Amino acid sequence: MLIGYCLSLNGPMVMTQKSGTQTQADALEERLVAFAVTVIQLTNEIAGSFAGKHVASQLIRSGTSPAPNYAEARSAESRADFIHKLRIAIKELNETAIWLRIVERSKLSKSIAVGSIAGECDELKRILGASLRTARLRSQ
Repeated sequence: MLIGYCLSLNGPMVMTQKSGTQTQADALEERLVAFAVTVIQLTNEIAGSFAGKHVASQLIRSGTSPAPNYAEARSAESRADFIHKLRIAIKELNETAIWLRIVERSKLSKSIAVGSIAGECDELKRILGASLRTARLRSQ
């Protein structure tokens, strides 16, 4: 049985149990989708000001793209294609991490726990980074 993670908008992450038929790749994809949904909710909250609209538009682009990029990597045509798509997902998470730091430091969000979203972003970067390292080792 795998353990999945759901982001809580007003506090720490909550662990939920997933069915025994779900693969680790399925669980990671679901976690990336949950991350994207949380980013959407955050951008809806911060888009009220001029600066918030700008940051929200950048954040929604970078924060929602890792999930579809990972899904594309899962159906890659070659190991090189898989590596390329994983790298894109990681780059988008890196950009998202910066935008989240900007949101947190500028105090654009008053109700959503940006720190927990940033923490999930960092964990996802580490997970995808480990997958990327493994794929690179296997391709040599």
